[in-house]
Amino acid sequence: MNSTSRILGGLYGSLVGDALGVPVEFSSRSARKADPVTGMRARGMHCQPAGTWSDDGSLLLCSVESLAEKGFDPQDMGERFLKWFDLGHWGAHGLVFDIGNATRTALDRISLGTPAEEAGCKDQYSNGNGSIMRILPVVLDGLHLDEENFSSRLERASAITHAHARSKMACVFYGMMVRALTAGLSPQDALSQAQACFAGRYERSSEFSHFAHVMKDTIVEVPEHKIESGGYVIDTLTASLWCLLTTNSFSACVLKAVNLGDDTDTTGCVAGGLAGVFYGAEAIPAEWMAVLPRQNDLNLLFQTFTGKKLDG
Repeated sequence: MNSTSRILGGLYGSLVGDALGVPVEFSSRSARKADPVTGMRARGMHCQPAGTWSDDGSLLLCSVESLAEKGFDPQDMGERFLKWFDLGHWGAHGLVFDIGNATRTALDRISLGTPAEEAGCKDQYSNGNGSIMRILPVVLDGLHLDEENFSSRLERASAITHAHARSKMACVFYGMMVRALTAGLSPQDALSQAQACFAGRYERSSEFSHFAHVMKDTIVEVPEHKIESGGYVIDTLTASLWCLLTTNSFSACVLKAVNLGDDTDTTGCVAGGLAGVFYGAEAIPAEWMAVLPRQNDLNLLFQTFTGKKLDG
């Protein structure tokens, strides 16, 4: 599988997973078992058309645009996030209908002149999943970097909205997993490689113990009722890995993620990024891709991003 297919798979996979989860966000797991999501739906929680991505997808797309046009520039990235919040930039339909508390606080700070890299919340209660949901483009743009610079970029990008060490570390773990998948490793082998790299960088950190679940090779054996799917960054990381490791197709992975309930759009987005990178863009059902809005805009943006990657 060529690198373009994996990159596009990750980007489109994130949007598709997000859009599958939007109509049922905050619904319970029992509700999803009674009425499981099997494809794109309209209306629902946010009264949006089918295929609509949330703040997750919008901030991810702002990141793609920033990287494609400016290279890695956290200030530019943060200002584009603010443009989304103020003007609906890269909103599926030009509207903002959802935003996390920590992200809102950070964007308010940027609007008042705080440098983007200093805007993110640093307290331990600000470890939501608002940075891991948008980190994939930074991962894909930095695959050529050595481990130190690769990890540092992810930490700095996270800090725009989520500056606590736990959130930054979660983004790095996810990035290490994606990097291994882009190299063609199986999900289990990619997990083992990510675990080894992550331990080498962080095992002396006071935050390392919070990653105990994802540092076990037996995560695949964890029963569903022990997988949490709320807005906590560790839960989102764990659930997305579990969904990838316990399924054998893109569709099965993202549907499993969404049908865990609760923060369905973000779990779907993060799991969709992993599955898209592993299975490639061709594995995403065409009927799901077809209902995504702004098709021409997405195609042009992703062409620019992948072209930059291939050129450099």
